[in-house]
Amino acid sequence: MHTAYVLVNCNLGTEMDVIEKLRHMDSVKEIHGTFGAFDIVVKIENFEREKISKTITQNIRKLEHVRSTLTLMTISGQS
Repeated sequence: MHTAYVLVNCNLGTEMDVIEKLRHMDSVKEIHGTFGAFDIVVKIENFEREKISKTITQNIRKLEHVRSTLTLMTISGQS
């Protein structure tokens, strides 16, 4: 299983709208609103690394109100 964490910055006041859209995406396992440098942390899991990449580039980054993302991929073989 491959895992990625995506840190999301969105437009002020749109966090709940973005979180609601994230809830309906394949491979998204957890979503947390945060205080600090980023607004939302998203955990993505899939057996295929390519599907994680697609979720990030074709879905999350293209959401309305998403200004920027930072992706952290886990190291394979660690649990």
